[in-house]
Amino acid sequence: METMLLWAGIAIVGVAVYFLVKGAETRLVLLTAGFAMAIISMKPMLAFKAFSDRMVYGGLIEPILSVMGFAYVMKLTKCDAHLIHLLAGGLSKAKWLLVPGAGIVTAIINVPLTSAAGVSAAVGAILIPLLISAGVRPALAAAAVFTGTFGSMLSPGNTHNVFIAEKLLGGVPVMDVIAVEFWPTVIAVLIGAFTVTAIGIIFKENKGFVSDEYGVAKIEKSNLLFAIIPLLPIVILVVVAMMNQSYPGKAYPDGTAYEGWLVGVKSIRISHSMLIGAFLGMLVTRTSPTKTVDQFFRGTGDVYASVMGIIIAAAVFVGGLNACGVVAAFNDMLRNAGDLAKYAATWGPMILAIVVGSGDAATLAFNEAVSPHAADFGMSVMNMGSLANLAGALGRTASPLAGGIIVCAGIAKVSTMEIAKRTAPGMFIASVVALIWFAYIA
Repeated sequence: METMLLWAGIAIVGVAVYFLVKGAETRLVLLTAGFAMAIISMKPMLAFKAFSDRMVYGGLIEPILSVMGFAYVMKLTKCDAHLIHLLAGGLSKAKWLLVPGAGIVTAIINVPLTSAAGVSAAVGAILIPLLISAGVRPALAAAAVFTGTFGSMLSPGNTHNVFIAEKLLGGVPVMDVIAVEFWPTVIAVLIGAFTVTAIGIIFKENKGFVSDEYGVAKIEKSNLLFAIIPLLPIVILVVVAMMNQSYPGKAYPDGTAYEGWLVGVKSIRISHSMLIGAFLGMLVTRTSPTKTVDQFFRGTGDVYASVMGIIIAAAVFVGGLNACGVVAAFNDMLRNAGDLAKYAATWGPMILAIVVGSGDAATLAFNEAVSPHAADFGMSVMNMGSLANLAGALGRTASPLAGGIIVCAGIAKVSTMEIAKRTAPGMFIASVVALIWFAYIA
């Protein structure tokens, strides 16, 4: 019975992928497939629970909605137009750097802002319209940003880095793990960024695109103060995050815990920085407060219907996969990889991450079950654990179901499949390089 359910689940996944590639409505496909798998497993409540849980999942709702509310305010105040006009002169001299630069910048910002969906929203709201206004096609613009969303591999706060340091290696400093992962991660970021660029050049998507639907207001001359406003939320987030990371374990003279560079501020949420940016935009442009508030919440409502709708449907799909035992079976296969462990550490977590939109489950399962025995397969525990970590991140960056790609798709007004088709080739090339690095060079 379990075997039949497993194969039925795999078949449904295949049908879902077929319709997604054909361009069918993403939410409809994911909801239908997810409920179908849950129903044939006689566990329909798993799909319903996934639906309910994701509808109110603050970790995604708060940053995504606030970012799009801020974007709507920037359009109302025309601050986005001032920024784009200001940068247009420089772009005309270095347009060839625009697409790869977007991925590299996103990766750098993703180090202190470790959430892929969060950094996609914060950076994408600025860079995607900027790329489109420079003539880059929307799907390529979104792919350029999304391809850099695994820069968090180099963050001390990365869950998998902590797991490798504490659980696999018995408490070594997290920075030792990051030192091992540094160069393969940097190389992977560059491969992703320049592969997306090559795709744009080959298919002529990197210039010449014009559409009022994606455009911003036209202005004669940029106002520097107005142009700075769209950048403020990211500056606030990065500065606060970096300053807090600079003083781990520090205490005040009286022995109380240090709260950050600004008294009383341990960290700042993405939503809070967006509110600050929207308020300052309203002030400096002297825009009506009534119109500003209306546009902010209009943006949050529109993005819930589009972006959050796909995220909710994707959660139902994953719920169906769990009901049919597809995820569990895949994890079991990874645990029993045997002599193929080094290859399983690469493409096992990667493939599952593509299917479910997250690299966490497969990476953690592999690192807990297989990586402790890395010496039996000719690798160190550090290298095998790091390889699985990077592979899971690469798979998530090639997945049409990842939270970050859904955010980028919502900003660019394209389907997630169109973005994934442009990021996936670079991620697979990077996975081969990662395998060679960790298994045969490091």
